[in-house]
Order: sequence, then C-alpha cells, then structure tokens
Amino acid sequence: MSALDPIFHATREELDALQLQRLTSILHHAYENNASYRRKFDAAGVRPDDLGSLDCLAKFPFTTKSDLREAYPFGFFAVPMEKVVRIHASSGTTGKPTVVGYTKNDLNAWSGLVARSIRAAGGRAGMKVHIAYGYGLFTGGLGAHYGAEAAGCMVIPMSGGQTEKQVQLICDFEPDIIMVTPSYMLAILDEFRRQGRDPRATSLRVGLFGAEPWGEGMRSEIEREFGIDACDIYGLSEVMGPGVAQEFAQTKDGPTIWEDHFLPEIVEPKTGTPVDEGQEGELVLTSLLKEAMPVIRYRTRDLTRLLPGSVTAMRRMAKISGRCDDMLIIRGVNVFPSQIEEMILRCAGLTPHHEIEITRRNRLDEIQILIEARTDLNEEAQAAEALRLAVKLKDHIGISADIRIVPHNSLTRSAGKANRVRDRR
Repeated sequence: MSALDPIFHATREELDALQLQRLTSILHHAYENNASYRRKFDAAGVRPDDLGSLDCLAKFPFTTKSDLREAYPFGFFAVPMEKVVRIHASSGTTGKPTVVGYTKNDLNAWSGLVARSIRAAGGRAGMKVHIAYGYGLFTGGLGAHYGAEAAGCMVIPMSGGQTEKQVQLICDFEPDIIMVTPSYMLAILDEFRRQGRDPRATSLRVGLFGAEPWGEGMRSEIEREFGIDACDIYGLSEVMGPGVAQEFAQTKDGPTIWEDHFLPEIVEPKTGTPVDEGQEGELVLTSLLKEAMPVIRYRTRDLTRLLPGSVTAMRRMAKISGRCDDMLIIRGVNVFPSQIEEMILRCAGLTPHHEIEITRRNRLDEIQILIEARTDLNEEAQAAEALRLAVKLKDHIGISADIRIVPHNSLTRSAGKANRVRDRR
C-alpha cells in the first residue's frame, strides 16, 4: 500500500501546505466560474485572495443543499456543459433532485479515491468485487464499480435487490469483497440461512459498508456470521459520492478522511461557528480538486467529531451520531418527511394529517404511513388513493411504503410543530 499511496507518508505540516495550495486554487475556480459562489462571496465581503491560512476559510460562507436545489438542474456547475461527462443526483424535497456533475478528471479522481478506500479495507488487485449498491443516479453503484476497476479488481455489477440471486452469485462467482449497505448485508445473511447455506463458507474476506449509519453491534454480527473484515466507507453525492473517507481494516477506528482531496471542519450546528478540537458538531466539507462542481464549506448535516490520524496523518471522523436536520436514511435512500408530505398533498382524496412509522423488520427498513382520508371517500376510493400515493412515493422518492387509511380525526393534532415521525429502528 505504501508504494500505491505515497500521500500516506505525508506529515501533518505537509498536508496543511498541500491543502492551502489546493484550497486557494479551488476558491478562485469557484468564484470565477460559478455565479452562485460569486454572489455569496460578494455578499459576505470576501474574495479568494483573502485566504491567508487554512483558518481563514471560516470567513467564507457555507454551501447548503438549498443552494444546489435553487440552481437546478445545471446552474451550480463551474465548467462548460461540454466538459461535463456524467451527472449523478440525489432526491429533493419537491421531487427535484440535487444534481452533481463530473468532468473526466473528476471521475478519475473519484475512481482513484474509491480504489484507495478498497486497498485501505484490505482489497488488492486481482480480487473480485461483488457490488450490491444500486446503480443509476445514486452514486453508490457506479462509484464503487469504477473504483474497483481502478484498484485492478474484477467487478461483479449485481446492483441491489434480488436477494436470492445475490446469494447464488456470491456462492458461484466467489468474490473476495462485497460493497453494499450494512442493513442489506444482513438481509443477505438471512437469505443464506433460509437456503441452509453457511455464510462463513463463502469466499468473502472484506466488506465495505456505507450509505447509511451503522454501529458496532451490526459490525460484530456481520463479521461473526460471514468471517470477514467489515469496514466503514463514507461519502455523499453532493461532495463526490462514496470514498470521501474510509476505515482501515487494520485499525477499524473510524473512517480516515482523504484530506488531500477534502478539507473537513466541525461547526456548531445552530451558530455555524467552529468548535474546539475533538468536540462533536456538524461536519462541513470543502472539495479541493473538483472541477465540474466544487463545493465550498458544504454543510453535510452529519454530526460527528474529528480525531487525530492513526494509520496516516490524515484525520479520522468518529461514527456519525445523528443528523442536525430531519433527514431519514431508508435503505440507503435519503428521505425528508417533507418529501412524503408533498406527495400526500398531491393526492386530492387524502388529508394532510398523517404519521410516519419506520421499523426494521427482517433486517430491512420498512415505512408505514397512516393517513386520514377525506370523509366522503368510500373504501374502494380510499384503496385507490392509497395505491396512488404508493406509486408517487416510489416514482418520485424511490421508496416503498405501506399506506394505511385510518378513520377521520383518529390521528393526534398538535398546537405547535407537528411531530409526525416515529423512528422505531
């Protein structure tokens, strides 16, 4: 690994110098080529040349998901459209996604970082990688795919779903590595048991799990039942995709942030002011090399702490302890309650009164939505409205939900802010 990743030998001082050089360049690129950044910098009274040190970054304004949505679809790009060779997207609160663009250099850098992540987890060239992340606009599948190829691995592009076939291909194709959400890995485990197969008898040796929060209990079960090293991979589409940070198999002490590409900060969620070293707060990331869509001080809404590097001088992040907004992660899909409410309001036969309950049965997240229908609807009309809503949720947000129509005035009303979500996972 040392020969493949010389940056691992860099000192903290060398990393700081590299970050300052790259940060200076990316601030100029963003200001000169992105109208949104130019307006925000001007309004804050800062210019790229005001960056005298890494600490000066705190003078610059944050970037939020709302900024990206306001620029939908391509207004946040900082290169001409003919230089954008791929787009990915995440879901948005009103059905419009946040769109992310990549140049050829961006894709090469992304693939290289996922390849670095695979090596950190114990993967090596010549191994076979079974990818069970979803393909498409979601960054997981294709991000893992091209990263595994860049690592010199053979890719098995299974994508998500078809759990019975997942087990068949793992047994028949004998992959060394699996990349998937941890909750779906447990669903695969259950399928192994249903088929009477021994999960420890497979060829799997390494697992890279991400796209949703998971704890040490889940890691222990996966490692015990499959006999593999289970490592955490972190990323988000707005910043790049999977591969922003990766846990080393030799330590399993939290994902190392690839600081030659991303500059992390931790801020107090309400005030946005930097917190003391080691304190918990909201993770803020700045991309240092992205061309098509640089992100400057992007508020991830993830709550964590920065920790000193262990394997390298690059800092680690503690396990995500929660969110400072109301976003839910359902089977790897980012979902806001406001998205669900928006779809309900598009169904004329349903009232706005609803409750969302999330459970984890049979290893997988399940959503049940209780909704009051209009009083004049008969049972047949209620069933049609429930089906209509289920289709809208699947088409616009990408989730499947159990829709239950309940009697009028049966759900709790609130005089203040409605608390509609019951997360029982």
